[in-house]
Amino acid sequence: MSGEIGESQFKRWIAYKMRAGDILAGKPVVAEEKLQHLEINGREINRVNVIANIVEKYVQEGEKKFGSLTLDDGSGQIRLKFFGEDVEKMSGLNQGDTVLCIGMLRTWNNELYVTPEILKKKEPAFLLVRKLEIEADAPKTLAREEIAELKDKILKMVKGAEEGGGIDIDKIIMELHEPPEIINSEIKKLLEDGVAYEPRPGKLRYLG
Repeated sequence: MSGEIGESQFKRWIAYKMRAGDILAGKPVVAEEKLQHLEINGREINRVNVIANIVEKYVQEGEKKFGSLTLDDGSGQIRLKFFGEDVEKMSGLNQGDTVLCIGMLRTWNNELYVTPEILKKKEPAFLLVRKLEIEADAPKTLAREEIAELKDKILKMVKGAEEGGGIDIDKIIMELHEPPEIINSEIKKLLEDGVAYEPRPGKLRYLG
């Protein structure tokens, strides 16, 4: 059930900094009842790096040692599971503590959980630091009004360049100072709507 994996395999998988809610919103890819990876925003994720507060601690003593910590970082809750001698990793940690966990994603009975490799107690301030880190790395988005304004600007630039035989997409991106992925998305819509066309890759002309 614990699905042990050799150390050499751990090194090939990046431990992505993630929030619990984003992990739970991902799409588990399972083959033969075993989790292959989690799909999140086009990435295949096997290992995660989470900072969260412990909201529940459970230890089962006896022949089959088992323990779990439920973590909450404000975006959702996810469980860490410990088997056998690994239960010792939980010692010294209690409800209310803030921890950093790096571990492998697993599934069991339709529950997505983490098998920890590294577990460290942290100051509560690290929870906010991690939230800001993830927000800074997230793809930028614009409000609907800003998108409409951006589309008008792109169209105006395309129209204004007609006499010169069109405009390079790179020039639009450089002059508008908005996230390139959003500009490219709006250009794609103009092409699909038949408002503009590409006489050659990377150049736009107005079609009307």
